[in-house]
Amino acid sequence: VQLQASGGGLVQTGGSLRLSCVCSRRTCSNNGMGWFRQAPGKEREFVASINWNGGSPLYADSVKGRFTISRDRAKSTVYLQMNSLKPEDMAIYYCAASRYASGSSAPGPYAYWGQGTQVTVSS
Repeated sequence: VQLQASGGGLVQTGGSLRLSCVCSRRTCSNNGMGWFRQAPGKEREFVASINWNGGSPLYADSVKGRFTISRDRAKSTVYLQMNSLKPEDMAIYYCAASRYASGSSAPGPYAYWGQGTQVTVSS
């Protein structure tokens, strides 16, 4: 299983980006998916997750109300819409596919990880 994340880039504070993550295998459609991020010098942290059917989205407190996770099962793709971006959102963003049908804020359940896409927010 391969996960290909894209959509990162440079944006000004207050701007928006939409990240996409395509799974190489259709069976990802039956798995929970998540987004994590890692800033320089910091540990990887949870951003958002979603269940196999697009339900029960979870968000880190730091992104609630600004980020939205969604998925298109037919396209084996999960999205992260990021609005009102702040300099502290700057990081490499990773998508991950869970072993289970539900998403999770913990990294343990995720069996597959994408290569990451860089998000840079200028102040």
